[in-house]
Amino acid sequence: MGDNSSEKNVPVSKAYQKNVDYLNRELGVPDCFDIGLREMSIGGKRVAIYSVNGLVDSNVVSYILMVLVNLERSDLIVNSLEKLVKGSIVNLQVSEVETMDKVLYFLLSGPMVIFVEGQDKGIIVDVRSYPARQPQEPDIERVTRGSRDGFTETIVVNTALIRRRLRDPKLRMKLVQVGGRSKTDVCIAYIEDITNLDMVDKLQKDIQAIKIDGIPMAEKSVEEFILGSKIWNPYPRVRYTERPDVAAIHLLQGYVIIIVDTSPSVMIAPATFWSHVQHAEEYRQEPIVGAYLRWIRFGGIFAAIFILPLWLAAALNPHVLPESLQFIGTTEPARIPLLAQVLLAEFGVDLLRMATIHTPGPLGSALGLIAAFMLGDIAVKVGLFTPEVVMYIAIAAVGTFATPSYELGLANRLARLFLVLMAGLFNFIGFWVGSAMLFFLLWRTKSFGVPYLWPLIPLDVKAMKAVLVRSPVPIQNQRPSILKPQDRDSQP
Repeated sequence: MGDNSSEKNVPVSKAYQKNVDYLNRELGVPDCFDIGLREMSIGGKRVAIYSVNGLVDSNVVSYILMVLVNLERSDLIVNSLEKLVKGSIVNLQVSEVETMDKVLYFLLSGPMVIFVEGQDKGIIVDVRSYPARQPQEPDIERVTRGSRDGFTETIVVNTALIRRRLRDPKLRMKLVQVGGRSKTDVCIAYIEDITNLDMVDKLQKDIQAIKIDGIPMAEKSVEEFILGSKIWNPYPRVRYTERPDVAAIHLLQGYVIIIVDTSPSVMIAPATFWSHVQHAEEYRQEPIVGAYLRWIRFGGIFAAIFILPLWLAAALNPHVLPESLQFIGTTEPARIPLLAQVLLAEFGVDLLRMATIHTPGPLGSALGLIAAFMLGDIAVKVGLFTPEVVMYIAIAAVGTFATPSYELGLANRLARLFLVLMAGLFNFIGFWVGSAMLFFLLWRTKSFGVPYLWPLIPLDVKAMKAVLVRSPVPIQNQRPSILKPQDRDSQP
């Protein structure tokens, strides 16, 4: 594993200059312009103050300097560090560290570090002020009613958004660092007297066992380390959310939340296929309306996977259809094979999606209109596509975008491509064999030991009913049994 070259557990020395020289060497001072070093003499004692420009609140730093300047010599004599820490800086979080690796960790995380001549400890003062945006509604998890705040790239803001909704003293936020060089903060959140603690311990050990320089891709890198990356399985085994209300309700059900600093998405573990098809909007409406929306969404997901390959198999074999269904095929003779048309259209939709993502916002709508009306219409007129191909591709695309989980939508797109190839090459037999292989893949998939198709397989009738029908909150009185929660009942 690549790691930094600094020695481990080097103690803070009473020799002032030795501490300063060590940090200057490790941090590249003065060549590294964003590392601030302020040296001064206070009460006859030399004092060094280190901070990282852009990560500290300048007003608070000015306050700290005023406090230090007003100290008398008697406050800085040996063995009076405790008085300095607890008596002078009273309205900020202050702590002491004894080793240089901890000094470097805290300094590069944002707090200010103070060395006093003759002291064998460093003083850590939390003056962090991270560059961050305000919480705002996530783009891909919008609701017509409900909260408009969402997670940001700052871990402290994200934990505060959860705490605001769960004032439970049993809510635990365990912090670990990942990355030999990045030292990225990763928070494991759970409710101590609800969540299965064996699962928490395993998660914590797996995260602490990650050996890598850094995780700039944040939560996705952590997921691949703790679950393993199976390139043949596109289905997401954790659920991502940017909504603190969604994270809070999952904590109450016994799930574990993993928050990675610098990422606005948090991971919910474990996750099943059905976890990805539920949306907060269903719980912001009346139960019967929420159930209706859920079934419409189920229909969209089914259409996104199966409608296109089913139509392709039928269009290639119209003779096997009953006379009443003969209209399903193509109305015009195709100039190029239907399978090639479908694949070209699929790749075209993905190309358009990527182009829209990379297009500035004001131009994105214009790009969509050009692609939908001009390219589609002209492609039909010149004979590149039959009208039916365009229609069924559009149905599949709408079903994909109606999927609440973006990751599940991408996985379903690949599953659809696989079924299209099977149906195009082997007709209906290929479609059914491909569907069976897809079902077998989902059946074999597990998320932290939880079967991916639960509660369908293994069958849990009560839990499956809750998946199929959005029931009123007052009768949702039990937590998912598959999580093995310590407290099964969420209501008396």
